[in-house]
Amino acid sequence: MAEVSAAAVGAGSDVNTAGNPTEVAMAYLQDEKTDGEMANLNLGELDLTTDEFILDEVDIHIQANLEDDLVKEALKTGVDLRQYSKQVESELQRIEQASIKDYIKESQNIALLHNQITACDSILERMEGMLSGFQSDLSSISSEIQTLQQQSVSMNVRLKNRQAVRSHLSQLVDELVVPGAMISTILDSPVTEQEFLEQLHELNNKINFAKELSFRETLACSDIQDIVDRLKLKAVSKIREFILQKIYSFRKPMTNYQIPQNTLLKYRFFYQFLLANERSVAKEIRDEYVDTMSKIYYSYFKSYSGRLLKVQYEEVADKDDLMGVEDTAKKGFFSKPSLKSRNTIFTVGQRGAILSPAELEGPILVPHTAQRGDSRYPYETLFRSQHYALLDNGCREFLFLSDFFMVAGNSGLDLFNSIMGKTLSMFLKSMSTYVSDCYDSIAVFLCIHIILRFRAITAKRTIPALDKYWEAVLELLWPRFEMILEMNIHSIRNTDPQRLGVLDTRPHYITRRYAEFSSAIVSINQTFPNERTNTLLGQLQVEVENFVLKMAAEFPSRRDQLIFLINNYDMMLSVLMERAADDSKEVEGFQQLLLARTQEFIEEILSPPFGGMISFVKEAEALMEKGQLERLKNEEARITQLVRGFSATWKQSVESMSQDVMRSFTNFKNGTSIIQGALTQLIQYYHGFHKVLNQPTFRSLAVRSELINLHHLMVEVKKHKPNF
Repeated sequence: MAEVSAAAVGAGSDVNTAGNPTEVAMAYLQDEKTDGEMANLNLGELDLTTDEFILDEVDIHIQANLEDDLVKEALKTGVDLRQYSKQVESELQRIEQASIKDYIKESQNIALLHNQITACDSILERMEGMLSGFQSDLSSISSEIQTLQQQSVSMNVRLKNRQAVRSHLSQLVDELVVPGAMISTILDSPVTEQEFLEQLHELNNKINFAKELSFRETLACSDIQDIVDRLKLKAVSKIREFILQKIYSFRKPMTNYQIPQNTLLKYRFFYQFLLANERSVAKEIRDEYVDTMSKIYYSYFKSYSGRLLKVQYEEVADKDDLMGVEDTAKKGFFSKPSLKSRNTIFTVGQRGAILSPAELEGPILVPHTAQRGDSRYPYETLFRSQHYALLDNGCREFLFLSDFFMVAGNSGLDLFNSIMGKTLSMFLKSMSTYVSDCYDSIAVFLCIHIILRFRAITAKRTIPALDKYWEAVLELLWPRFEMILEMNIHSIRNTDPQRLGVLDTRPHYITRRYAEFSSAIVSINQTFPNERTNTLLGQLQVEVENFVLKMAAEFPSRRDQLIFLINNYDMMLSVLMERAADDSKEVEGFQQLLLARTQEFIEEILSPPFGGMISFVKEAEALMEKGQLERLKNEEARITQLVRGFSATWKQSVESMSQDVMRSFTNFKNGTSIIQGALTQLIQYYHGFHKVLNQPTFRSLAVRSELINLHHLMVEVKKHKPNF
């Protein structure tokens, strides 16, 4: 009925296509409202009799139904809804009759299908029963599996607990059991065998384990305590005997104690065992070693130092061998002979080579070999050999103590000092005695730098054992060096030039001493600069400069004074530049002094032959600057004399001047430089002379034609330059 109603709606919607679709629908609803098919219009549950019915809502529902495809089709074709409804109803009845006939026709098949369905139901019912049985069985199996899983977890926990207990118990048993091999090895094997060392490690572990068990009050510990204690005593006894034998072997004459020391290092665990288990024996061994090595080092170094002094130079500097002392000074009747050459005290020569790495860390001197060869050495060479032996043995000893006796820090330094302290004190005492009567400043300064380099070597090796000793040595040497340097400063300051013999313009021996000494100290001091040394050298330089000026003042003529100053400045500068850096304070100072005195000397030697021309040029140039050159207008006679005098005598004067300069200066290179400077200055003066005479004031002078061409003069002057 619903389909027919829908179709009827579709058919009736186009009965009057020109009419209002809303009115058609409302008419249809009025005719069919008793059939209960209003719902097929998709108008919802609308109650048209209630007061709440709203036409707007009806319009909305009608409009929605008009959108239906079937309704649209019916309206388009213009079908009569009532007729179409009856047609549909008759069609349905016809179809219903046909379907009843088909059903009767197929009744047997339907009955057969029913029987088959019934049979399937019984089969499915049996299968359901079987599956229910399986489900119940699986439920029981699942519970059994859970039970087994719980039992497995419980058994696993018990197994782990038993294994843990077993491992602890087995370890405990292993540690408690003292094997026969250990007993036989500790009792019978020599301590030098590897097996003894291995069993000693095991015994040490058992001793420590027994101590741990005793703290826990384990009863099983008492079962092994006796045997462990007896084995410990036996091991301690054998180790003590072995180590003491090695220490006593150090005392044999001519023994190289480094060999048994190396042997002891292989068995350093022996001392560790003693320290852990028998401290009294460990202390005994340590004290015995300290006493033995202290005596050995003291004896060795005392003997070695004494023999070294026998190969020292017999001639040494004394308090009278100072820089400012004259060579002609005589000593008293009871004084020792003077040095063959006092200048060697202030010259470093080859002595500075001792600071080179090859010699600084070279083999030490062997005194008896040197004596056989009748060789003699300066003090710094003996000092280097002595202290290099100390450095080498000290470093080796400190490393041995740290390794074998297991000490570090202050403990290691204290142990080292207990062994080497006596030797170091002997060194300091011997050095203090020597230094108190030493006046060889270069030797003392070389010793200072040897110590500075040795200190750097021990710092590089990270061996602090000798640091305090190095400082103590430097505290002895620095004051002595400064005192000797101050004595030399005072000696130069107090020198009386009139007591130094015949005056000579050549370099003085005192300035040569200073130059050699200063260059030596500056070259050595470059590696480890010391401000106090630089200050003292500055004071010494000032005194030497004053001394040179005092000596120059003894010469009657300024020319000789300048020659003396230039010769001495040039000599000191040459010696300094051989060793000192070009930018050193000493070199720069003397370069300035030499340049100033050289310029003054050039003016001095040009003055006799060319003084008139030079004074005229200077006077004229001064007036030219003031614009007063007219004041020289009446000097025609003077100018004529100057022009003709220069032209007639300049060659002879230059030749004479060159020969005189070369005779006056000991350094030919310096003399050549002075001549070149003088000739250059002469050309400049003559050029100035030309320039003055070219002024309007003097252009009318006839003598201007007699002036020598400046270029020609330069060519001729070059011929007089000496070549050296």
